[in-house]
Amino acid sequence: MNEFLKDVWEGLSAPQKSLNSKYFYDEEGDRIFREIMDCPEYYLTKCELDIFVNQSKNIAKSINGNLADFDLVELGPGDCTKSEYLLRELLVTHKHFTYYPIDISENIINQINTSLPNRIPGINIHGLNGDYMAMLEKLNELSAKNKVVLFLGSSIGNFPLTENPSFFRHLKQYLKPGDLLITGFDLKKDASVILNAYNDEAGITKRFNLNLLKRINNTLGADFDLDQFEHSPIYDLGSGACISYLASKIEQSVQIGSMGSIHFAKDELIYMEISQKYTVEDTHTIAYQSGFSPIGEFYDSKKWFVDALWRNNE
Repeated sequence: MNEFLKDVWEGLSAPQKSLNSKYFYDEEGDRIFREIMDCPEYYLTKCELDIFVNQSKNIAKSINGNLADFDLVELGPGDCTKSEYLLRELLVTHKHFTYYPIDISENIINQINTSLPNRIPGINIHGLNGDYMAMLEKLNELSAKNKVVLFLGSSIGNFPLTENPSFFRHLKQYLKPGDLLITGFDLKKDASVILNAYNDEAGITKRFNLNLLKRINNTLGADFDLDQFEHSPIYDLGSGACISYLASKIEQSVQIGSMGSIHFAKDELIYMEISQKYTVEDTHTIAYQSGFSPIGEFYDSKKWFVDALWRNNE
């Protein structure tokens, strides 16, 4: 049984049905997510782009002030729109680093390997396609240099708050003392701003979620009727958790290839993705719990988003 089929079957067989958000990003999912980033309600990318447009010089200065020699590693780089500003700045001040983008999407890595050298002449690039931790282990065999790891876009928000330290402690296993991590956190703000970002008027996020059902149909021979599921996000102001669900409009059964059928009650939910929101104090707590020291913060002009700079403790 392949991993995708195993994860889908186990997720949909559980009492609280769920699908792993890492499977959103096939070629069509990548394309739809680029639409999401451009839609008016989705502020996250715009805020973080603001940081890298206006503060890459300060970020590069902080990196160079902590490490004399390093490679830059980016987990989940997308199209490098944000990190490109930092890459250009580092090429001015530190010409001998290699950029290692890591992504589970082969399509993303192929695009970066092809397009980035044309956009940034002189960049040394080595794209790695696969799971983050497996590729970090491979990278340690390729290069003995210190690392600066970028984990942008509030990707950490795709884990529940209680799981954040566990993720960073796992990441820490592949780092040396003194290595740096720059990671994005979407900060708590007006609830309507947050909820609208995941329930845009044009329905792009709805298409993004439903595309995973389409991928399951196409890849695993399932028979989801996409018209019988509704996109349903909620935001809990207290916990800061914004959760996207797909709700079954009717009582129905869905065949998952040769595995069997899954029954859905009317209004039953599939847990699709969490997008956690934070206070700055939350980010400090997570850093210390994970074995890192927070040494800097870079904000957008609205202070809706922060890219935190952490150092791996010895």
